[in-house]
This record gives sequence, structure tokens and C-alpha cells, in this order.
Amino acid sequence: MQNELPPLTAYSEKQRETAKEKYKVIAPYLQNEKTLTVLTEETGIAKRTLQYWIRDYKQFGLKGLIRKTRNDAGKILSEPEVVVSIEQLILKYKRNSLTSIHRMICEQCLKQGWQQPSYYQVYKISQSLSQSLKTLAHDGQKAYGNQFDLIHRREASYPNEIWQADHTLLDILVLNEKEQPERPWLTIILDDYSRAVAGYFLTFQAPSAIQTALALHQAIWRKRNLDWPTCGIPEQFYTDHGSDFTSNHLEQVAIDLKMNLVFSAVGVPRGRGKIERFFSSVNQLFLQDLPGYIGNGTKDTLLTLKELDGKLADFIVYNYHHRTHGTTKKAPIHTWNDTGFLPNMPENLESLDLLLLHVAKARKVHSDGIHFQGLRYIDVTLAAYVGETVVIRYDPRDLAEIRVFYEDHYLCTPISPEISDYTVDLKDIISARNKRKRSLKNQITPEKTLIEEIIHSKQSQIEVGSEKTEPIKSKLKRYFNE
Repeated sequence: MQNELPPLTAYSEKQRETAKEKYKVIAPYLQNEKTLTVLTEETGIAKRTLQYWIRDYKQFGLKGLIRKTRNDAGKILSEPEVVVSIEQLILKYKRNSLTSIHRMICEQCLKQGWQQPSYYQVYKISQSLSQSLKTLAHDGQKAYGNQFDLIHRREASYPNEIWQADHTLLDILVLNEKEQPERPWLTIILDDYSRAVAGYFLTFQAPSAIQTALALHQAIWRKRNLDWPTCGIPEQFYTDHGSDFTSNHLEQVAIDLKMNLVFSAVGVPRGRGKIERFFSSVNQLFLQDLPGYIGNGTKDTLLTLKELDGKLADFIVYNYHHRTHGTTKKAPIHTWNDTGFLPNMPENLESLDLLLLHVAKARKVHSDGIHFQGLRYIDVTLAAYVGETVVIRYDPRDLAEIRVFYEDHYLCTPISPEISDYTVDLKDIISARNKRKRSLKNQITPEKTLIEEIIHSKQSQIEVGSEKTEPIKSKLKRYFNE
């Protein structure tokens, strides 16, 4: 039955947000914190309605709550002053019930000439405030730290029970797109039980939930490298940067996959000892032997970010995963594998589409396909949409294909035929583009087009290290289980 519902990207942002509000209503029951009777008394929502929501969520995830959205669900108060006043009253008066808060705001509205909110609107605003914010406002910083940080120090009992994500500025200089030395950021996702790496992302951009989302997309889905089996949906995912727009998409995906998403403040070290130890291993066992490592004083030719990415992947899969861990006394990959469990996987890759990057400006479908980053993408489905405006999502690590959406519905996955035999990321394209610009500045007519530059670069890599290069992929892009 679950296959009959489209993925989250088939719905509008407003529909997903409305469904998330429903989830927040039933979450205390799902987490065995409150009974249905208590929820009915607190919210004024009929018990049968709550039962329908719980049934649909258990069967379909967040999509089930979208399916039966009421017309008036998620209605926002017209006066923002009323919303702000309600939030201030809730955070100021710890012991007051919502009935008392509702009475107080109605009195304020009478004095100010504002429209009085209903009790249910007050309740929805209260639910939209995070419990961490309420704890911080009511009980102070110490209580907040004890409740929302220390709880995550416990040991996981099995693989994929807890994943942690964190960022670090690497102690190495590599060449950026302008061929200038710069220190890159590493985002890592670590399985708490085995210490195996589930996913990572390298970038020159400062840490944000965008990097976390891209790393999580890689972590959950099966890897092309069969020597890296770590995958699946974790029961708890502990990360930071919970306030921006991308984290909102991260939260929607987490609710749909029934993954408990826990946000923490940036730079708070509590509960991060395991992941800090991994960063230390990267420093001592990997970076110190590379050109550009800060502290070794060498002036060797620096690596590019793409080269560092490839070396880091090899280090994780073939070195770190097979080294005996000082705490578990076993190699991370053996600890993850030896339990014999089957990871909980998403229904399909479309379930993770919200974690991909999307272009802020929509793209137009031309008669020869979609143009993006100097590449051309084609698919037979696009023939019926020539002249229409679409939205695309993509993984910057592999631009051989993009995912296309039309009016909030997934349309197709077109490929770029010129580079479909290679894994080409955004850095390859930028590097080739900058190389051509430098040629023009030197008044040298470029002999190769942008596409030819990229293909020549990929072929050179294959010739230099053919024993480590992945088999050339078919022009028809395929995924596991599809």
C-alpha cells in the first residue's frame, strides 16, 4: 500500500509543513509520553481523529498525514503581533496552562483591537515552539544542557541505533576552484555503535545543514562501492544547525522515514567524543602524509579538493574501517557487519530527494533538453514539457544526472549523454570552466570545449590509476531496487 503514495517531493512545502504539525500533535503518544485521552483534553481534537492520524502515520509515514489534510489545517493567524504575543506568554509563564494563556491573549486582543485567536490556534503555536526552547526559557541553561545534551552520551546497543554528524576544518591546504590554497571542511556521519563511517561531504563552504543533508543522502542509500556496506535509516540522528530552511527539509525527511532527528547547538562538544576521535584519526593516520598538511612545512604541489576526496574515500573504506578500534577492540566494519542485522532502507531513492540541492532559479525545458552548468540533460519524458518551467535537484558529487520536478511532482531523471559514462561532480565542471577562462585571458584559442575538457580529465584519471577506477558506467543510469 505504501508504494501507492508519491514521495515527499510530490507535495508542496505548505502541505509538508501542515503534515509535520499533525505529527507534532501525535508525537507524545507515539513516544509513549501521553495517552490519547490526555492529548484530546489538551488539544480539543477528537480522539477518533487522533486515531486516524496515528494509523496513517504508522502505515505511510509523513505522507500519510498529507493524504488526509483538512482544508483548515495549518491556518496561520493574520496578525503577526498576536503570534508573537502568544509565544512570549508561553515562554514567560511556565506554570500556566494553555487555557490560561488563551484567556490572557484574548484580554490583550480586546485592548489592542486584534482578532481573538481560538484555543486550537494557541495550542498550535505552543506546539511549534521546540521543547528545547521552552526548557531554556523556563529552567535555564543548565537544565537545557542536562536534558538535551547529556542524554546522548549513552552507548548504542546495535548498529544504526544512533548516528552522529559533525563538521571540522581540516588541517590541510588544497587548491580551490581558483587554484588558490584553502582549508576544506569535512562533514562526517558516524555510526555510534560500530564507529563506522556512514557518509561524508567535503567542501570549502562553512558548515551548514546543506552539507549535513548531502552527507545523510549518501549515508542512508547503498554505496556503489560494495566494500562500503554501511547504510540504512538510523533510529536517531544527532546533528546541529536546526534553524535554517534546509534543516526544515531534513526534519520532514526524518519524520517520513520515522527517524528521530535531534538538533544541538553549533560548537557544543557534549556527546561528541567518538566523532572527535575519528577526526583525530584522520589527522594522524591520513592528512599528515599528504602534501599541504599544516605543520609539516613542505611546499609540494597541493592536491585539488577532488583528489583529496578520492584519497579520503580510500582511507575510510580500506584503512580506517579495518583498523582495530581502541574502545570496541574490533574493526568498525566488522562490528557493523557481525551482528547480522538487515538495515532498514527507504522504499526508493525518491524518498531522499529533499536532501539534494535544488537550484533557486527554475529551468526551462528546451527542444534539446535542459541546460544546467554548461551541460545538456535529456530524457524522453521531457518531450511533452518543451517550453515549460521545471525545478531541478542534484547531487553536486555526480552531475551526470539530475532529478526534475514539475508543479511539485517528480517528473524524470534525465542524463547528460556526453558525460554519462563518468562520475562528474560540480568541482570538475568549475575546474574545466576556469581552465578555459585562463586560456582566453592568455589569448590562446581553446582547443577543447567544456565537455571535452571534462572527458579528457576523466580519461586521464582512468589511465593513471586504472586499478582503482570504478568500471565505466552505462549511459542508462540505474539504482539498487529499481
